[in-house]
Amino acid sequence: MKPEAPFEKFAGGALGMCVLALCLLSQTEGAVKYKPGDQVTLYVNKVGPYHNPQETYHYYTLPVCRPKEVRHKAMSLGEVLDGDRMAESLYDIRFKENTERRTLCQLSLTEKEVEQLREAIEELYYFEFVLDEIPIWGFVGYMEESGFLPHSHKVGLWTHLDFNIEYNGDSVIFANVSVKDVKPVPLEEGAGAGGGLALTQSYTVRWFESPLPYERRAERLQDYSFFPKTLEIHWLSIINSLVLVVLLLGFVIIILMRVLKNDFARYNVDEEGACDDLDQGDNGWKIIHTDVFRFPPYKSLLCAVLGVGAQFLTLATGIIVMALLGMFNVHRHGAINSAAIVLYALTSCVSGYCSCNFYTQIHGQRWVWNIILTSSLFSAPLFLTWSVVNSVHWWSGSTQALPVSTVLLLLAVWALVGFPLTVIGGIVGKNKAGGFQAPCRTRNIARQIPPQPWYKHTTVHMAIGGFLPFSAISVELYYIFATVWGREHYTLYGILLCVFAILLSVGACISVALTYFLLSGEDYRWWWRSVLSTGSTGLFIFVYSVFYYRNRSSMSGLVQSVEFFGYSLLTAFVFSLMLGTVSFAASLTFIRYIYRSLKMD
Repeated sequence: MKPEAPFEKFAGGALGMCVLALCLLSQTEGAVKYKPGDQVTLYVNKVGPYHNPQETYHYYTLPVCRPKEVRHKAMSLGEVLDGDRMAESLYDIRFKENTERRTLCQLSLTEKEVEQLREAIEELYYFEFVLDEIPIWGFVGYMEESGFLPHSHKVGLWTHLDFNIEYNGDSVIFANVSVKDVKPVPLEEGAGAGGGLALTQSYTVRWFESPLPYERRAERLQDYSFFPKTLEIHWLSIINSLVLVVLLLGFVIIILMRVLKNDFARYNVDEEGACDDLDQGDNGWKIIHTDVFRFPPYKSLLCAVLGVGAQFLTLATGIIVMALLGMFNVHRHGAINSAAIVLYALTSCVSGYCSCNFYTQIHGQRWVWNIILTSSLFSAPLFLTWSVVNSVHWWSGSTQALPVSTVLLLLAVWALVGFPLTVIGGIVGKNKAGGFQAPCRTRNIARQIPPQPWYKHTTVHMAIGGFLPFSAISVELYYIFATVWGREHYTLYGILLCVFAILLSVGACISVALTYFLLSGEDYRWWWRSVLSTGSTGLFIFVYSVFYYRNRSSMSGLVQSVEFFGYSLLTAFVFSLMLGTVSFAASLTFIRYIYRSLKMD
């Protein structure tokens, strides 16, 4: 019986693993019911510069009204990873009860505290509160720059907040804060000197009935705009990319089919026998049939790349499917973070199986080392990057720095779930591996490779193979960056699935074309070349991330820069692994097909 390819063989198991993850992560989200006069808890969360989404600090790091004993809300893993640090506040909000100018507290600020507030306002600090899982945003203060000569620089602190809360029946639908009819307290240079600055903070609560049912309250938050909105339905751009991709794929397929048809007409012979009996006077891809399946160097590393790439393909598909099922909405803080961690741990068996299975097929002997390499190929760079980023956040006092308990939990997930599943998958893959299915035998002595023209060098193939898939996703990539490194809520998961399929299709098609051109030049070193050609898309994505940081965002500062470029490198690495795996699988399938076809009458 012909053994299945490791990528195809484990598809059913990987799909089942995603379904299991969906069941584990699905949570019933019910509306919190309130009676008139019930306490509606308002949690204070974090503050930070408006243009640096990942540079956040606890709200109580500022000199503001706070309870004598700060009590924090129990948070999920995703919320902690998202930098949330919710704590109870002094705001007394009662369901359906309006409140007019109630005093929150009186503050006596020192000169140092006034200066801290001034710096925060000048850096455009915003705050985030949470009421019934609804985020509420507002600015800490007000800054005005006017005139050149004379120059005017005014800084003021908002000491009164108006809370506008919408409800439907016994549920909260939406909430926001405004300072429209409020004058800021000026914080002039030298304020706070000689005894400090006395302030009185107050608030107003107004309730409004909303026709929107609780099940659709996420729509209300999506329509609200505190942060700049850049995401719009971009069907025209997607259709344009889709048309270009279809034309590209059609062009490549037609050309390859016509060329292969002519090749088969020249190469096929009317005699029985193996590939060794073919005419040796021809040139091109047929003449290297005894070398094309010669196993490459660094077999263990190649199989580890393919295994981890297969894992991330499964992980990405699972995340998109969960999003399409509506499991991620704007009211679930950090839900995608939690899902990604659980899916990464559960799909570790995919990487172990695919890597060790293929490693055994190509006669690899050190399977234990292969499993260890597979397990650490991504986790080691991830841990190194996270260590640097987390150290910078810890040094700056940011809430993005993970607490020790969360770090230990993540290590436990990897050590007790991820790594063991990698080992189990590797053992199963090794035991179920058959022989490598090669249509032609490989000779002991390698054929000499003729000199290649410049356009067939690895660098040129990487440039072509990386640019074309990148061009297919360049439009959608901006929206993804605006979501990850901004504050947008991405909701067009159907379009994302289409773009993901387009990316994989283009990568596979370009890989087949480049592999054919490589073999036509009598160069049989296609194994690593197929991985690198399309895998180089990750380099283009990282270059684009640099462009986005400098020209499409207003991010700045050490904290934001370290996190942005650190995780952008990891993102580029993940894309390289995924596309390299798809590229290799497509090339291997194509090569097996053309050399098997030579033996047909």
